[in-house]
Amino acid sequence: MIRERLHDHAVLLHRQGKDDPLPAGGEPYPDDQRPRTGIGRDARRVGADVAAILDAHFAEPAAAPRALVGAFDAVYVPVHDNEHVAAAALRAGRKRVRRTGRWLVRHGVDRREVAVGLALLGTEATASDKDIELIRTIGLLSAEFGALAVESLRHRGDAGIEALLWLAARTTGWGRVHAIEALCSVAVLPEVRDWLLRHACAGDDLDAVTAGAVATAAHLHAAIIAEDADDELVDHAAALLRAMADGSGQGMTLADYPPARYVIAAHARRLARQKPTWARYAAAAVIADRIARLEPEQLGCTKRQRERLVERYEKILRLRRWQAVVPRRKAKRKAKAATTRRRTTSRRTGR
Repeated sequence: MIRERLHDHAVLLHRQGKDDPLPAGGEPYPDDQRPRTGIGRDARRVGADVAAILDAHFAEPAAAPRALVGAFDAVYVPVHDNEHVAAAALRAGRKRVRRTGRWLVRHGVDRREVAVGLALLGTEATASDKDIELIRTIGLLSAEFGALAVESLRHRGDAGIEALLWLAARTTGWGRVHAIEALCSVAVLPEVRDWLLRHACAGDDLDAVTAGAVATAAHLHAAIIAEDADDELVDHAAALLRAMADGSGQGMTLADYPPARYVIAAHARRLARQKPTWARYAAAAVIADRIARLEPEQLGCTKRQRERLVERYEKILRLRRWQAVVPRRKAKRKAKAATTRRRTTSRRTGR
C-alpha cells in the first residue's frame, strides 16, 4: 500500500482550508497508526541514537537519502532543537546534509523521518532561503513539527521572519506558541511589532502563555496611548490583558507585568470611546473582575488607585448602551436554540 507523504498531507489540508489554520494542527496524520518509541530515562541522551544513525549514514558516501526510510523506527526522535542531531549535521558535508534533509521532509511518510529532515535543515550551517517554502508548509502540521519549523526559519534572516509571520497566522496550539515566541525576539522590526499588537492572540487558553511576552516585546504600553491606536489594536490589547488576567499560571500574569496599571487605565479610556459589543463587554468584565481580586501592590499601586481602575470599567459597563449588548446577545442565543429545536422537530416529523 502506498502511504501518503506528510508534506502532501499538509499541502492538501492547506488548499482545502485556504489560509485558515489547519484543524488540530493537521492531525490525525497518515502515520498515526504506527507505534512510537519512548523518550527513555536519561534526558541527556535524547537525540544521541538519531545522531548515531546519521553518522553511520553519512559515513557511506554512496548512501542515498531514501536509505534512511525506516531507520528511526526503533529510536526516540526529538521534535525540538537537539544538540546531538545538530552535531551530526555539522560532522557531515553541508550539501549532503541539506539534500538529505530536503528529501526526508518532502518525501517522508513517517513523522520521525520528517522530524529528522527538519532538524538537518534547521542548523545555521545548512540554512538556505530555497528551503523556506518547504519548511513553512510542513510547519502547518504544527502539532508535531511547529517547534522544529520555527527553529529552522529563525536562521533565515528577513525571508525567515516573513515566513514566521505567515506560519503564525496559519497555526494554532503549541505550534503557534513557538512561532509567537520567535517573533517576540525580533519585535523591534515594525512589521513584526504591528502584527503582534493586532494578531498574536488566537482566542484560546494558550494565549495566556504568550500574552505577557507579546505585551512586553511589542511595547503595548506605548502602542495603547498612541494617537493612531485604532479599534483593532485596542481590541487586541484587551485580549492580551484578558489573557494575563485569566492567570492560568502558564505565562506572565497582570501581577508580573510592570506596566499593567498604566495599560489597564489606557484601555479603559479607549474602551469608553468604542462602540459597545458583547466581545468588548466580556473582555472588560473579566479584566475588571481580575484586578479587583489582586492586591494593590501586585499592580504597583495603592488600594484607592486599584479601586479607581475597577470603577472605570464598571462605570462604562453600567451605561445603558453597554448594557444593551447583553440582552441582545442572550436573545440571539435563544433564537438560535429555537431554530435548532424547530429543525430537529421537522426532521423527526418529516415536515
